[in-house]
Amino acid sequence: MWRPLLSAGLLISVSGCSLIAGLRRQAASPIGLGSENREAPALSGDGRLLASLVERAGRTTVILQERRSGTVLPLRHLRGHQPHQSPSLSWNGRYLALVIQQGQRRQAVIEDRASGQLHPLFLPAGMEPQGLALAPNAQRIAVLVSRNGSSQVQVFDLSGLLEADRAPGQKETGGGAQAPS
Repeated sequence: MWRPLLSAGLLISVSGCSLIAGLRRQAASPIGLGSENREAPALSGDGRLLASLVERAGRTTVILQERRSGTVLPLRHLRGHQPHQSPSLSWNGRYLALVIQQGQRRQAVIEDRASGQLHPLFLPAGMEPQGLALAPNAQRIAVLVSRNGSSQVQVFDLSGLLEADRAPGQKETGGGAQAPS
């Protein structure tokens, strides 16, 4: 079960700006006409993009937008595969991973916004995705799967499928001890 990291007692409001343990809160820019309830927010590692779920025409749909301007960005391959759930973004927002409805089954997919490709993740037989989290560099993905009524987390290596999405200046590391400079 998900538990908040901060208790409600740490929320302080100072001259119209809320502070959570010393952090400033900013509302997301509005999307579309009127206000829509948002769920399952996911922020890119650089903080530039925000993905969230909204209810539109009775279907849960992912919206991707530039956080500062509120500009909604197109997602080419996701229409018609609703409901969407569990969005997750890579560092620069090149990749958006989420769970979609594919006929009667759920499917974990990753949209590569740079190439326009949709990458379905083919899970082992009998496993159905319930949620996921994409590593910031897009080289691994953790998927909550259900099989025969029980749930487990599986981690998959995406390095052969996706190009790494790294923070500016971030270098590849081997994961072992660093050589002296």
